[in-house]
Amino acid sequence: MQPQFDFEPAARSLAAIVDGITDDQLADPTPCAESTVRDLLAHVVGLTEAFRQAATKESVGRSAPPPAGSDSPLPDDWRTRIAAQLETLMSVWRVAEAWDGDTEAGGVELPAAVMAIVALDEITIHAWDLAVATGQQLTVTPADLAILHEFLRETDPAGTPGLFGPVVEIPADAPAFDRLLGLTGRDPAWRSATVASNPRA
Repeated sequence: MQPQFDFEPAARSLAAIVDGITDDQLADPTPCAESTVRDLLAHVVGLTEAFRQAATKESVGRSAPPPAGSDSPLPDDWRTRIAAQLETLMSVWRVAEAWDGDTEAGGVELPAAVMAIVALDEITIHAWDLAVATGQQLTVTPADLAILHEFLRETDPAGTPGLFGPVVEIPADAPAFDRLLGLTGRDPAWRSATVASNPRA
């Protein structure tokens, strides 16, 4: 199977958001309940490596659910590590064989082409989580939005335990990305009180 899309736009956007996070923001809240900026960055470190291994199939038969929250350590080199892992993730998913057959990540087995969309979703949505938590702006391409809307359009309104909270109702005439966020259980209007009280210049 040929690659169905390129991770570069989403990966570059996430890398830019990560690069804009300062050390004094690590303890700040995020739209993910009970997760700080530090917690989400640790999750991003893990998921970018997990989805790389999913592309190469080296994770098949040995992946496991990732640690969550404060149980997931954040390495000191998180800025450069995340950037490097995103570069590698882009590269491995450009190989046609990455999209063939089944693969595994986080203890879940899926067709590789579906796993790629899960990876795109994780990268895109957590980029927004980190952006809005740290007072930054995220850009998502129309092509990626279309892929994710199609993937999530039949999301159970009750949410998916361990993945998404209950769907947030968003008006049909709202921006496409706001409607996508609602499908993942996020309120597009969420803003960090910490950022509001300390706006960037």
